[in-house]
Amino acid sequence: MLLLPIAVAPDDNDTLLVTCRFLPEVTTFADDLVDARDKGREAVEEALGGRLARWEAFDLPDADETRAAVEAGTFVKVSLQATMKVLLFRACKQMDVTRAELARRLGWHREQVDRLFRIDHASRVDQIDAAMAAIGKTFDLEVRPAA
Repeated sequence: MLLLPIAVAPDDNDTLLVTCRFLPEVTTFADDLVDARDKGREAVEEALGGRLARWEAFDLPDADETRAAVEAGTFVKVSLQATMKVLLFRACKQMDVTRAELARRLGWHREQVDRLFRIDHASRVDQIDAAMAAIGKTFDLEVRPAA
């Protein structure tokens, strides 16, 4: 799963300001660290959805940044489905494959492909996997202790 560092800072009215340097549009407020991670995840997934809808690239943290955020407890865990969609998006961008080209390769209607990149749409895993295969990629899954 994708883990993204968040910044949590005291704000007015005894609240915490939550931001994410990888997605500058993320700004939300929380009451405590647990609430910051919950609201931060919602804000991060919404920002990712916007980026995917606009077909707009973004950076992700490296392993050291992720590890530091996990140790500090200042991270959000993106849902598995959203993580798969982000990885598919990044693979398409890396290979210069547009949504229209992906639709051609899959023999699907464009709307079917567009749904693969909607964070709020419950895409089937086999469809996401088929899209990855259409660009010559696959997922590599492993089981490990929870963060």
